[in-house]
Order: sequence, then C-alpha cells, then structure tokens
Amino acid sequence: MDESGGSGQPRSGNDRATDRHAGPTATPTGPARPDDRPAETENDTRPAPSTPAPAEQSSAPEPDGAHPEPTEKTPEPAEETPEKDKDTPTPEPAPPATAAPEPAPPPPPSGNQPPETPAPVPAPPTTRPPQRPKDPGGGILMGRPFGVPVYVAPSWFLVAALITWVFGAQLDRVLPELGAARYLVSLFFAVAFYASVLVHELAHTVAALRFKLPVRRIQLQFFGGVSEIEKEAETPGREFVLAFVGPLFSLVLSGIFYLAMQPVEPGTVPGVLLAGLMISNLIVAIFNLLPGLPLDGGRMLRAVVWKITGRPMSGTVAAAWVGRALALTVLVGLPLLTQTGVLGTDAEDMGGMDTVTDALLAAILAAIIWTGAGNSLRMARLREHLPELRARNLTRRAVPVQSDTSLSEALRRANDAGARALVVVDAGGEPLSLVRESAIVGVPEHRRPWVSAGDLAQELTDGMRVSAELAGEDLLDVLRATPATEYLVIEETGEIYGVLSAADVERAFVKAMARPS
Repeated sequence: MDESGGSGQPRSGNDRATDRHAGPTATPTGPARPDDRPAETENDTRPAPSTPAPAEQSSAPEPDGAHPEPTEKTPEPAEETPEKDKDTPTPEPAPPATAAPEPAPPPPPSGNQPPETPAPVPAPPTTRPPQRPKDPGGGILMGRPFGVPVYVAPSWFLVAALITWVFGAQLDRVLPELGAARYLVSLFFAVAFYASVLVHELAHTVAALRFKLPVRRIQLQFFGGVSEIEKEAETPGREFVLAFVGPLFSLVLSGIFYLAMQPVEPGTVPGVLLAGLMISNLIVAIFNLLPGLPLDGGRMLRAVVWKITGRPMSGTVAAAWVGRALALTVLVGLPLLTQTGVLGTDAEDMGGMDTVTDALLAAILAAIIWTGAGNSLRMARLREHLPELRARNLTRRAVPVQSDTSLSEALRRANDAGARALVVVDAGGEPLSLVRESAIVGVPEHRRPWVSAGDLAQELTDGMRVSAELAGEDLLDVLRATPATEYLVIEETGEIYGVLSAADVERAFVKAMARPS
C-alpha cells in the first residue's frame, strides 16, 4: 500500500504509485485533471458518509457546512514609510524588480531623520469559535433532561387522537354522565400515558450515560418512544442492564398507579384514569420483555447469547430471527385473542369497526417489529465490518504547495509524485488549508496557470485534522462531527500523512457492507 510520509512526501521504502494513489495526469504542454477522482456533487461541501448509527440509533447529525468561495488574491501591503523631518526631502523608493511580486523596501533614512520604526505586523487571522452542533431534530423539542434532547414526532399527534377516540368510547360505557367531556379526559390519559413512556426511555438514557454511551436524542412517536444510543455496550452484562431498566421502570410505574388507586373511589374519573395508566404501563412492560429484537426483551436475549457464545453477532442473529417470528405471531395472534375474549373484551359487544381496528393495530405492530429486527441485523453487520475502515489505509498521498503556486504547477508536482491531493503550507511547512478536489475540477485547463492553489483551498479547522491511527466507529464519529469533503491526516508526530476524502470512506463503507458476514 502506497502511503505518504512527513510533509506529504512519499514514505521511504514504499514510494511506488498504486491505483489508490494514482496522481493527476499531466501532458507535456500542461497539467490535466486528476484521474480516478471520486464522484463529486455540485455542492462543495459534502457531509461525512451517511452511515447508520449503531443499534437503536439513527443517522448521525448532518450540520451544514459551507466552504468559502474562491476569492481574488490581494497583494500584501507594502511596509509603511516612517515619518521624516519636514526640512529633509523624502527619497523616492526604488522601483520594484520585475521578478519580485512585492515592491522593494524604501532606502534607509538620512542621518537627521528619526529612527525608523518597524511596520506593524498584522494580527493573525482569527478562527471562528467552535459552534454547537445542530440538534438532530425529529419533531417538537420538549426539553433536555440530562442534556439529551427530547422530541415529540408529528406521528404522536395521530396516535394521541387514536387513544383519545378509543379511550373515550370506553369512558362512555363506564362514565356515561361525562358526555362530550369524556374526550378531554381521554386526551389527558393519552398525555399521561406518553409521559410514562418518556420515563421508560429516560431509564434507558440514564443507564447509557452511566456506562459512558452517548445518547443522540429521545423521540416520542407512533406506538412508543426511542432512545437513540450511538454506541453499543462493551459487555453483555451492560447490554442486559441497559435493556432491562426500561421495562423495570414501567413495572414500577404500574405499581405506583396501583397503590394510588387504593384510596380512590372506583367508578370516578381519577379512579378510571389511574386504572388505565396502571394497565397500560403493565402492558408496556410485558410487551417490551418479549424476547425479540427490536424490543428490550430481544436485547436481553441478545446479551445472553452474546455471553454464552462470546460473539455479539451471534446474539443479534438469534434475537432478530426470534423478533421476526414474534412479528408474525402478533399479526395473526392479536386479532384472534381479541375475538375470543382472552384480553378481557366481550366478543358479543365487538362490532365490525372494532375488528378492523384490532387487525390494523396488529398489522402496524407486526410491521414495526419485523422492520426493527431487520435493522438490528444490518446494524450488527455494520459493527462487524467497521474495524476495516482505517484512516491510514484510505488516505490519499498528498504534496505540499505554497499558497501562491499556480494550479497547473501544483498538479504537475502531484503528478510527478503520484499523489492525488494538495495541501497548502506556509514557509515553514505548516499545513494551512486543503485544495478541494471539486474546485480543481471546476477550473478549465487553460485557466489553471493563472489560478493559484490558495484560491481553491479550504482553511483547516481542528475537526478537519484526523489522526492516521483512527479506525472504525471512532473514525466515523470524527467525520460526522465535522462534515467536509476532505480531511488532513496527520501522524502522531504532527507530520502530514495525506488527505482523506469522504467519498473514499463512503465507497469503502459500502464495499464492506456488501461482503457477507
């Protein structure tokens, strides 16, 4: 594998160009475009490879980033001429040499002039302070308990209306004197029920934070909530605890509502509400303890198989297939249980609309479980192949150039070195910016001798400096934190190793996912 060493130069003993490091093609009359470049979009800024986040997760945030447009390069101002005595004529500065880009300094002052003071040194450009990453979004932001944003998805309003309608119909049988006010009571029940779901998800969140696992967000949505934990637990024991605390808290809430029912008179609005919340939290706990992914019970089963076999992938496969079997069972079994009255409903009182509602509910639940099980399998395959993504292996060889180097000359040097990237450095070799590949493509060949490399470069930020030792999930986390099209890869010593293209990472990721486990 061809890799670049310090300051973008080829590493000793391994300087043979390969396909991965194929440099820009140059003709004797002028440089050509870099060959084998990754496909680029019109937007100069490209987010880090869109990668599904590990288990229970969604895609990492994609803050918009904008690269500055190329601007005309302005010459540096000439040094200021110090003040001279009024009686002393001011000598004319020498004309600049034809080859020099800046005017020559003025001649030294005469003896009766005040001592010359050096011209003020311009302050270094200030870097933009780090900005807080954008919220992941996903609905209406309700708050940030424990620093984790909680969102209510638009689909929640649909299920809240459904709960209000169904529970209102039940209230009409129990408390007919309420009249139309029963729907207000039903709406209160829907909000209180989802507050219980939020407690369930907060239990997962607190456990994840306790185990140093980042939580992207909590989202309340159709048929429940989701805690999006961005990394998986390191041990099967932690995985088991992380999954179990949610149903445990639902059971605790069910017990609390049961105790609160005791002093309340049955057949009243508070009594009916407390009974409904007790039963609903009990159902949530039992349903989530079913041993199939993506339910909490499936994650507990996964942890057990992981502990026995020593392989997380084996646990995921077992729990995912049990989850798919569970989805089929819910699809067929839930309507049958309702029709036979096992769930406490009288089959004679059920109408055609109730039957359709139960069938629709079963179909939605089965689809959610089946889809979640499939996603869990894909996430497991992702984690298995993530270690194959190594920054050192994906880095392009780069050559350092000065900011005022013409683009044609910079491409010629890259072609001679078998490199595919350009790094703009200062006089001391310190990297300042990266020449964007998409910007190079946009410059016609006949214009390249008149365009400097610095005009097409993007200033380096801290997030665009990537260690050559990064790999797997750590590498993707860094790329997601600072979306860009290219990143400077550096050694632990601070030397330039090369340039990492987000397009190369994305292609390697897709290729790894396509391989069988």
